[in-house]
Amino acid sequence: MDASSAFQDTLPLSSDALLAQLDEWGLSYRLHTHIPLRTVEDAKGVEGQFMVPGENTLRLKNLYLRDKKKRNYLVTLEQSREIDLKALGAELGIGNLSFGSADRLFQNLGIRPGAVSPLAMINGVENNVKFFMDEAAQQADVINMHPLVNDRTVVLVREDLMAFFDKIGCEVTWLP
Repeated sequence: MDASSAFQDTLPLSSDALLAQLDEWGLSYRLHTHIPLRTVEDAKGVEGQFMVPGENTLRLKNLYLRDKKKRNYLVTLEQSREIDLKALGAELGIGNLSFGSADRLFQNLGIRPGAVSPLAMINGVENNVKFFMDEAAQQADVINMHPLVNDRTVVLVREDLMAFFDKIGCEVTWLP
């Protein structure tokens, strides 16, 4: 199975159910469908269709990480930001970090590789995943992210993304 919406019914929470929840909470978004995007490079090929002139848009890359104590982290960064996992672990005071496996990603965030997104914290909160986000998000008008599948992108205004985190009880730790 891949991370596209064709297999969303095999997820703990489907993309359709997530979008219905956003609607129920009154959080507005623009939904785009596209070819499956597995990497930042793939996303760069289609992101032009999501852009609105004059809108300060944050495009993301997301890392599912674990430390030696088997604690889980979702780190969301501006897509062009360079990252050194050793330095990040030291900066956060959590030691060495490594990428989590596909099985653990599914178990803890309820998604498959290629669909990693801050919206997966709807599952991650109950599994004690700690969430870190690039402070660049605090200046963005809108933020592009996958709604648990990689052939859709939602564009959320920053305030609605923060309201989403409040609704699910997700604490955001900002990365400078």
